[in-house]
Amino acid sequence: MDHPIDDIDRKILQLLQHNARMSISQISKEISMSQPSVKERILKLEDRKIISGYSTVFNLSNLNRGTTTFILLKTERCQELVDFCSKAKEVTDLYRISGEYNYLIKIQTASIEELAEFQDSLTKLGPSKSHISMKNILENRVLL
Repeated sequence: MDHPIDDIDRKILQLLQHNARMSISQISKEISMSQPSVKERILKLEDRKIISGYSTVFNLSNLNRGTTTFILLKTERCQELVDFCSKAKEVTDLYRISGEYNYLIKIQTASIEELAEFQDSLTKLGPSKSHISMKNILENRVLL
């Protein structure tokens, strides 16, 4: 089994997520590490399929966040929800929608138990329904 990623790998991933074209020399300056070490770490992240493309797409299963859930939420506390979702590491997308529920939240968790904890933290904001994805068919699709 592969070793989990460490804080340095996480920092490299964050930098690439914000700018997939960032040079190795710039990354090395940002994290105070030699260029060869940064290059080696990036190659290992590529070999392990954590970096799966250079629009910089992360393989969430390899990051222990492979459970995709869509949560419908009805709330009148809109700004509180936005603030909550902005801080929650599980939230990847938040949409304002029409219909009975006014928000759709997409989250990535490691397990159903982590999903339950997240959903419990939402109860103060209003009623919700969860829909767990059984299989991701099209994801991160670029439409031209």
